Amino acid sequence: MSFTYFIFALPAMIFALWAQWMVKSTFEKWSRVPSAQRLSGVDVARVLMRNEGLDYVQVERIGGMLTDHYDPQGKVMRLSESSTQPSVAAMAIVAHELGHAAQDKEGYVWLRARAGIVGVANIGSQLGTLLFFAGLMLTAFARGGLGYTVAIIGVALFSAAVAFTLVTLPVEFNASARAREMLMRNGLVTVEEAQGVNAMLNAAALTYVAAAAQAVAQLLYFISLLSGRRN
Repeated sequence: MSFTYFIFALPAMIFALWAQWMVKSTFEKWSRVPSAQRLSGVDVARVLMRNEGLDYVQVERIGGMLTDHYDPQGKVMRLSESSTQPSVAAMAIVAHELGHAAQDKEGYVWLRARAGIVGVANIGSQLGTLLFFAGLMLTAFARGGLGYTVAIIGVALFSAAVAFTLVTLPVEFNASARAREMLMRNGLVTVEEAQGVNAMLNAAALTYVAAAAQAVAQLLYFISLLSGRRN
């Protein structure tokens, strides 16, 4: 890899590693702190779903650690084993995923926008990179503007993947804000627990910021290479 690549990518990579460490360490800390009411993650989910008008959401188990997510198509919240325990960390995770369910219920604009581009973003993250480098190779070994055009198409497709990571930010931040409000509104957290919930949600938010930073850095790297070949 060229030195130019590391100029663009290294800061974002370091940030991503730090964000992952923050999530892991924060989760390890607050997963050991039991909730004052000794409610499991599933119990918290039931209370919130009943009181927030989300009782139609199904709850399923999923393997892995911190693999929790809400599926808007199936109206299903999938929780990992650690998120079903009676801990402050579990409360934060469950409430966050139900924050997504609340977004889905009201048709939150950024959630709809993300759903609208997820298909092309998945294609762009893989095919875009392949087309970009294929185009660069064509510019080196073939005359004419075909290679440059192919590379431009690759950048355009990859831009959709970048857009997905950027649109994800308001979706995740809003889900966390809803999580805090729901837990407080339903009297499920003490002042100390609220601090733990905030720590968990803030640490998780860093991972999405890091993902967006890495995607933007790679896009800028592609553009710099393309500009150099053009010149």
